[in-house]
Amino acid sequence: MGSKDSLKQLVSKEEIANRVEELGKQISKDYEGKDLVLIGILKGAFIFMADLVRHISIPIQMDFVRLSSYGNFMESTGEVRITKDIELNIEGKDVLVVEDIVDTGLTLQYLEDVLNLHKPSSIKICCLIDKKERRQVPVDVDYVGFNIERGFLVGYGIDFEENYRQLPGIFKITPGYEPEGFIPSDK
Repeated sequence: MGSKDSLKQLVSKEEIANRVEELGKQISKDYEGKDLVLIGILKGAFIFMADLVRHISIPIQMDFVRLSSYGNFMESTGEVRITKDIELNIEGKDVLVVEDIVDTGLTLQYLEDVLNLHKPSSIKICCLIDKKERRQVPVDVDYVGFNIERGFLVGYGIDFEENYRQLPGIFKITPGYEPEGFIPSDK
């Protein structure tokens, strides 16, 4: 976390709380009478999922998966791998994947392919932030918290180099660090 990083709030904690409650009510209505399993993608979706499940009024099961595609870079590497797989049996169940940000779609496309091998009844996606302008592959997002087209975002579970997850809102970050090998002109 660089002391020179610049943060600009885009979504307040109150706006998030209201939208998460709306999503929870809609999911409860849509899945009434169904066998629903929420699968959160770690680490970014953990705060969103924790708040979301508190607003879901129907019985659910929860699990988590951890995927890696970013490393310490601000751009996706395009290479996805599972570092923690699901533990629940999802065969014949309705699955709702909970994600922090959907941008290129590569991570979710990969995860959907892997989850389909477990023969669920359905797979849908719920994300806090949808960045459609960055799609490289088609991905249908069924429940969207906010559409934010541009900027690298942090807060509410979303990080930059493992920092800023604890912020209560969503912020656009402009990193202020100097690139490796940078030699200031005044030296």
